[in-house]
Amino acid sequence: MTASAQARELLQLAAVAADSKAGEELVALDVSGPLPLTDIFLLVSGNSERNVVAISDAVEDALNEAGVKTLRREGKEQGRWVLLDFGDLVVHVFHQEDRQYYALERLWRDCPVVPFELPHSAVAGQG
Repeated sequence: MTASAQARELLQLAAVAADSKAGEELVALDVSGPLPLTDIFLLVSGNSERNVVAISDAVEDALNEAGVKTLRREGKEQGRWVLLDFGDLVVHVFHQEDRQYYALERLWRDCPVVPFELPHSAVAGQG
């Protein structure tokens, strides 16, 4: 399986929103093969708890404004690892230390990277 066109559209919106709040090391993984409930994971790092919350708020606001409902939100209170579930897209916003510790890229290393565009670069998501 490959990620749906709708999931890729959601990814684009989320990536631009995360980037607008200084999200770092954005990587999108196509998890549609091993996970039947979602298509794409977007992984983003923030450099502080406040930054993690700001990134997650921006992503949630952008997708909600586009008419996409947040199905689940976890971890916002601590600001270390915020999970936002939008159905076809799940966004993980990590504090840099937590991202290294949990190493989701290593866990999902067999999943293909999904490219996306950011305003300041031609193609991102190759992280």
